[in-house]
Amino acid sequence: MNSNTIKSGTLYVVATPIGNLDDISKRALQVLENVDLVAAEDTRHSRKLLSFFGLEKHLLSLHEHNERDKTGRLLEKLEAGQSIALISDAGTPLISDPGYPLVNECRIHGIDVIPVPGPSAVITALSVSGLPTDSFIFCGFPPRQAGKRRKFFESLKKNMATLVFYESSHRITDCLDDALAVFGHDRSACVARELTKLYETVKTAPLI
Repeated sequence: MNSNTIKSGTLYVVATPIGNLDDISKRALQVLENVDLVAAEDTRHSRKLLSFFGLEKHLLSLHEHNERDKTGRLLEKLEAGQSIALISDAGTPLISDPGYPLVNECRIHGIDVIPVPGPSAVITALSVSGLPTDSFIFCGFPPRQAGKRRKFFESLKKNMATLVFYESSHRITDCLDDALAVFGHDRSACVARELTKLYETVKTAPLI
């Protein structure tokens, strides 16, 4: 792939590594090298990532606090013929990460959106969890407050699909306690952390 194969006026949704930098795809690097602009969740983090691969690009921040405002600006650039790559800090954009308003507006305005697939923490964790994968629901981050979190779990209690959540390390114990209180011992849980990194840990057991 070279600059001539990048389509003008196109948004590329590019997955980046969730930990191990060797997991980035050749196609992702080629797209990132040849687009006109990279929209990044955290430009400082993404600049380090791009620099590791020898890429210097114009970056524009697109995060949860500014994406409503920045979406219009990015649409104007796309409509003017520029090619843009959308990346998050790690993994596949939009999965509990910024980008939905931009992709949605591109679809509404007839702007091409091309996926450049790759790492995803959700699928990576699910694939090694030992839990059923024929039916699963990604539920994002549970509420931070215990009461709201339990109500959230209650709304999912009767669903027997595998439920996938993101949670921060300092709330995981409380989250598991609430999960046990709501789902009981009949459900198993998998905790996956530091995936693809040196201290990767995956543990699966009944809720206790």
